[in-house]
Amino acid sequence: MKNITSLSSDFLVIRGGRKLKGRVKVSGSKNASLPILIASLLTEEPCIVKRVPNLLDVKTTFELLETLGARVHFEEGRAFVHAQALNSYLAPDHIVRRMRASILVAGPLLARFGRAVVGMPGGCSIGARLIDQHLKVFEKGGAVINVKEGYLHMEVQKIKPVEYTFEVITVTGTENALMFLSRCPKRSVLRNVALEPEVMDLVEVLRKMGVEIEVEGRTMVIRGREDLAGFEHEVIPDRIEAGTLAVAGFLTGGEVLLEGVRIDHMGAQIEKLKEAGAKVEILGIDRVKVCGDGRPEPLEISTAEYPGFPTDMQAQFMVLCTVAKGISHITENIFENRFQHVNELQRMGANISLRGRTAIVRGVERLSGAEVFSTDLRASASLVLAGLIAEGTTTVRDIYHLDRGYEGLEEKLNQLGADIERIKDANTVG
Repeated sequence: MKNITSLSSDFLVIRGGRKLKGRVKVSGSKNASLPILIASLLTEEPCIVKRVPNLLDVKTTFELLETLGARVHFEEGRAFVHAQALNSYLAPDHIVRRMRASILVAGPLLARFGRAVVGMPGGCSIGARLIDQHLKVFEKGGAVINVKEGYLHMEVQKIKPVEYTFEVITVTGTENALMFLSRCPKRSVLRNVALEPEVMDLVEVLRKMGVEIEVEGRTMVIRGREDLAGFEHEVIPDRIEAGTLAVAGFLTGGEVLLEGVRIDHMGAQIEKLKEAGAKVEILGIDRVKVCGDGRPEPLEISTAEYPGFPTDMQAQFMVLCTVAKGISHITENIFENRFQHVNELQRMGANISLRGRTAIVRGVERLSGAEVFSTDLRASASLVLAGLIAEGTTTVRDIYHLDRGYEGLEEKLNQLGADIERIKDANTVG
């Protein structure tokens, strides 16, 4: 594997006040890449995944696949995975704790080998994100599950067809269930499923592997196969990176052309940008120009499952609201602990108060530079955005969170005219 960012305590120094202008190409989706890479465990045949972003979470996924015995090669956005001869069913705790998506190996391992041992998942500290819905689908399919010494021990003799209605809409729960059922030839039905573009990208991959999946509303009907084929697939663009860059262009009063996007995946974000006063020009199915001029209009935002407003864009739009011309209200409905960036934005002069799951944001004329600390992936991005418009210099620390989900964000912003310097930690190993 080559060219993978390493975990470090690097930090960013941002000199604000510069308008962003130019064009930038959006990377492949992190949240689509991870389950698709993990789906390679379902087959003995080689799999090729293109447009894979160079991220810490991708590195962790490769490490996990190799720990299980898969061969992995990654270079210039192209990943080759061959899980022909796996030699372990154990997803070790020290890997799983770093990335919640690690739980997704459970479905493929159970489907192919009838056994999986997985540490309890970790990741960002943005909420409980319980995996009970995953486990209930496995149990419906005949799996026996026990917890021993912090590990989930799961076994199934023969997967039975499942009819299950998710109690809450869950992205990883839907993905794990799909992979678990992908080798069961009999008809299964999942209701109240997640329909995020990243889930549908996995559906497309499973279809390439030979799984029949019908989607109608929030219901999926699955007919698997005992022998699944390898696949070649290019992951969809990252709609969250695209939205982050779009907000950056608007916030700085600039003019940014995003290339390689999926406009049809960005509906809720584009709608809110327009409400805030951005000029948004759609130039075909894969390009959009976003321009800003003057302070934003205040917004009413309520996060929801796709196609609603994405929780992964809540923090970035909060930065927009901190300098709006009035009072905005942002309600977080997905995760109960996703306002950790509020304290850091307040350090920069933002006027934000919390009332339960709602943030009340009173716009100020400007933010001021400060030293701030990242608490999770999207909070990191919000602090970078705040630094772009703050007077003076902003230092953003703990940016390993940022490196988990954004491929060279500061490089792309600098390409557009920002002034961001990454200060390398002396102990970083490349």
